[in-house]
Amino acid sequence: MSDGAISVNTIKTVLLALLLCFAQAALADVDVPQLKGRVVDLTNTLTSDTIDTLNQRIRSFEQRKGSQIAVLIVPTTQPETIEQYSIRVAEAWKIGRKKIDDGTLLVIAKNDHKLRIEVGYGLEGALTDVTSRRIIDEVIAPRFKTGDFAGGISAGLTRMIGVIDGEPLPAPAPEASHGSDVDWNMLSSIAPFFVVGAIFVGVVLRAMLGPLIGAGAAGGLVGVIAWLVVGSLLAGVVIGGVAFLFVLIAGSVASAGPPGRGGYSGPSSSGWSGGGSSWSSDSSSSSDSGGGGGDFGGGGASGSW
Repeated sequence: MSDGAISVNTIKTVLLALLLCFAQAALADVDVPQLKGRVVDLTNTLTSDTIDTLNQRIRSFEQRKGSQIAVLIVPTTQPETIEQYSIRVAEAWKIGRKKIDDGTLLVIAKNDHKLRIEVGYGLEGALTDVTSRRIIDEVIAPRFKTGDFAGGISAGLTRMIGVIDGEPLPAPAPEASHGSDVDWNMLSSIAPFFVVGAIFVGVVLRAMLGPLIGAGAAGGLVGVIAWLVVGSLLAGVVIGGVAFLFVLIAGSVASAGPPGRGGYSGPSSSGWSGGGSSWSSDSSSSSDSGGGGGDFGGGGASGSW
């Protein structure tokens, strides 16, 4: 009888432990997702085309104004309130520029029918709590009530961008030049001058440093000058590489003398072709996967639909 009682008590203890584990898992905080774009939808509410369009709008605004905006759609924030979850996301994503703190985050908890606009320190004077609440109540929530989530987010972004545009903020820093920004027509017109100059400079450097090192030094020097003139690192690398080859080949031919004297009789082909270089002009070189280091202090407003 005693063994049976112990057995029953043991089973009850195990069941209670399992229930506690399930309860703890159910009450665990919702994870903050990785910021892979300015619009993150974990509910599949928005189509990929809509997300691309919204991302492009936000990115264009960011390039023009400097401020950063992000949108996050989650099924729920439970057991946290949307205010608690939203500030966690803001602190993790760091939307907005560092020390300017001009970031804004729109969080939508679809199953909870709640949303919040979280505002960085630097925008609290323009995107005030009252203004944020009006955008939610007058612009976003009415569209959400009809199921038009894309329209509500788009209209909300329009109003938020309009408000932030009226705030005097430091101009965005110019972005580094990429291959897609190179004016290839201009580059092709000035490249011969760089190459000819490299050959003359290469003669001196080859005599001082030797054939290979001299050609490399000439190519590097010309590449740096081209980078500064054109404003593109890719253009500098390309011109520097071409200059290196010309100095190396031209110097070898000049030092070899005419054929038949045991010297070098010249290359049978150029040794390289235009098709040998593969350049990537990725138009999406500007990354959306990360904030700028902005801080938030809990400013903004919440609402429901």
